[in-house]
Amino acid sequence: MSKVSIIILAAGQGSRMKSALPKVLHPIAGKALVQHVIDTAYQLNADKIIGVYGHGGDIVPKTINDDNVKWVIQEQQLGTGHAVDQAMPELEDSDIAVILYGDVPLIKKETLSELIQKAQKDFALLTVNLDDPTGYGRIVRNAEGKVERIVEHKDATEEEKLISEINTGILAVNAGELRNWLKRLDNSNAQGEYYLTDVIAMAVNDDMEVQTVNPENEEEVLGVNSRSQLAELEGFFQLSNAQKLMEQGVSVIDPTRLDIRGNVSVGKDVTLDINVILEGNVVIGDNVSIGANCVIKDTTIETGVVIQPMCHIEQAVIGADSKVGPFARVRPGTKLAEQTHVGNFVEIKNSNVAKGSKINHLSYIGDTDMGSGVNIGAGTITCNYDGANKFRTVIGDNAFIGSDTQLIAPVKVGDNATIGAGSTITKDTPDNELTLTRAKQTSIKGWQRPTKDKK
Repeated sequence: MSKVSIIILAAGQGSRMKSALPKVLHPIAGKALVQHVIDTAYQLNADKIIGVYGHGGDIVPKTINDDNVKWVIQEQQLGTGHAVDQAMPELEDSDIAVILYGDVPLIKKETLSELIQKAQKDFALLTVNLDDPTGYGRIVRNAEGKVERIVEHKDATEEEKLISEINTGILAVNAGELRNWLKRLDNSNAQGEYYLTDVIAMAVNDDMEVQTVNPENEEEVLGVNSRSQLAELEGFFQLSNAQKLMEQGVSVIDPTRLDIRGNVSVGKDVTLDINVILEGNVVIGDNVSIGANCVIKDTTIETGVVIQPMCHIEQAVIGADSKVGPFARVRPGTKLAEQTHVGNFVEIKNSNVAKGSKINHLSYIGDTDMGSGVNIGAGTITCNYDGANKFRTVIGDNAFIGSDTQLIAPVKVGDNATIGAGSTITKDTPDNELTLTRAKQTSIKGWQRPTKDKK
């Protein structure tokens, strides 16, 4: 089997995007359009991936920053044929050249694998039938149904415009043959450009059969030329992700209101409420429920966890049978053991919380190692930053921290210790004892509450 070299055309300006950002760098699911195409190329185990950039200078290769992608520049945008020709010095004549587009992000590995297989002997072309083919190049076939050529919409006759089968621009063919055809292209057309599509007629004239492949659905080959098309493809992509999860047994309350921006692994009987966003690498165990409007990023959620609405969790581990939220923020470096409770308006950062501990209300726990069975009262904070350096707090097993306590790190609270409400703890506290730091309560007779000045 011949080696596969993939050429990704990513030089277009995308003027209808109304943006200084090159079109191929606009995101779907939090990832640049062209990065989706590159990731698909990796799935095909291509020997070479060559990107052709132009508009926006080297911002495209710099943004992608992938040493395995060879970038070449198209100084002048003279058409798709000219763009492909810029990449040809990177290919050997024996390679199978696969042409993809940086603004067509949803093409599937399975579709391209079939295309590459047919290209081992013939010219393989990806086509699709559209209800409205306006603007696309039409596939012209002979009386035997074989492909003869492609005619661009602007160059088509009225009869040719009635053809519904269109060229997607995606093709695979022997690189040596392609090199020869590219040298013979001319720009005598309505656009004054070197059309890659003109090589189809050349292949037919050279007695090479053009085999066509059709994608599973037309969304695979839709490109992005405007903000509305970008939003449309985002919707297709997210709905496809939701369908895949539901096929795995996930209850998605509203598939149109789920965003997946990374890789998600799910167990059985998982429920995802509306407006959940899953980013990066997310692992979700069995019997997990994630409430509405939660953002989960690069996190592992173990079996039986309940994430209540309005939570933001990033780079954390949530132990089995724990409850988080509502309105909780769990920040990077946090590990919650099993059966922990993190309640409303609680923020935790870079902390380890052992089994069964509870932080239920209005607290900040940062840079802390907390034992098991601990109860943190409302309004408790760990003061872990002195303005220059950060320090850790250690809280022993079964400690009880009264409401509105400040723990000034570095400090250790002993096992079974009790801290009285309203205390500011600056020294280690002993096991099994009550520690508090309260001034004497005083009532001032005759004191008057301040009133507003009358102007």
